Amino acid sequence: MGDHRDAAGLPAVDEVVTLLRARGDALESLLERAGRRRDEHLAHEGRPGTVTYSPKVFVPLTRLCRDRCHYCTFATVPGRVPAAYLELDEVLDIARAGADQGCTEVLFTLGDRPEARWRAADAWLSARGYASTIDYVRTAAQAVLDGTGLLPHLNPGVMTPDELAVLRPVAPSMGMMLESTSTLLVEPGGAHFGSPDKDPAVRLAAIADAGRARVPFTTGILVGIGESLRDRAESLLALARLAQEYGHVQEVIVQNFRAKPDTAMRGEPDAEFDEFVAAVAVARLLMPLGVTVQAPPNLAGELGDADDATADQTLLLRAGIDDWGGVSPVTPDHVNPERPWPGLDALAAVTDASGFTLRPRLTVYPRYQREPGWIDPAVAPAVGKLADADGLVAPR
Repeated sequence: MGDHRDAAGLPAVDEVVTLLRARGDALESLLERAGRRRDEHLAHEGRPGTVTYSPKVFVPLTRLCRDRCHYCTFATVPGRVPAAYLELDEVLDIARAGADQGCTEVLFTLGDRPEARWRAADAWLSARGYASTIDYVRTAAQAVLDGTGLLPHLNPGVMTPDELAVLRPVAPSMGMMLESTSTLLVEPGGAHFGSPDKDPAVRLAAIADAGRARVPFTTGILVGIGESLRDRAESLLALARLAQEYGHVQEVIVQNFRAKPDTAMRGEPDAEFDEFVAAVAVARLLMPLGVTVQAPPNLAGELGDADDATADQTLLLRAGIDDWGGVSPVTPDHVNPERPWPGLDALAAVTDASGFTLRPRLTVYPRYQREPGWIDPAVAPAVGKLADADGLVAPR
């Protein structure tokens, strides 16, 4: 990048926009730079030549949400689900099935504060003695730890400092996508209109709070939900600054929009893949060393076309990713249910063909295991039981 950098050492937004526009030879050059930066990152982390994934199960604790994101197929209404929340025995059944298949992570996916919108959610919680969704998340995560030894990763949306403190002893990592800093998206006609938790200022503040709470954190952006290239550049720069300031951003997900039926944005075009790949590469160049860049493998390629998926996954590796995210042998991707996970053999073959070794990792990355103060003492023993000497998944 050029010489015009801010106090954090990051380039000006206009320079980032230029990189995001790269196509043809310029895109090839961008991919080469991103690949070199990824290799530098892997050497910095002590795992050269290694691309990781997390063997996990997904627990859709509740599909109710107070937000109304126009691309979302996960959130629904009370009449379309058997109950407002999964019961604890249902959560444990999913987690145990994952343990039987060698999983190490239980990803809790859920809507933001559904009790603030839906009477059914409030009544379900009250009937069982829970003060809030966050209160129930804590109980469910503790049950998973006690009942299976698997590691909860919590995605309950925007959290306050007090809520982060409550959840930290039951989860070594948490996350929340930034999605975009675009304020236009929360206005009428935007993808986030009617979604109070998607206000960019609210989400940025929550990510900063996670840093002050020393929570290893996953965040990222969505590409193609109506944001401009400048919005995309500003979003990536905002995440890079937060990662530099607090050191808690362990991974940044760059995810491409895929239109889904039964949503308000079902007629919108999918994110153009070269545009998406450029965003992945720019994320790699902007993020500090030590921050993993991830892209979902099941959103690559045309649905049902294995060769096309392989080609797109190869391109993502060239763009500098070093992790494929969660891949489950048990549960579907509840956020993208129409997109099945690739088989691990196929994913390993793609990774190997690009010159890397595929290895399973834990929900919390090795450097947060090594450095004191990041993992709460209450959950640290569970992490230690699953980790090998490199901080990845120990053989069973």
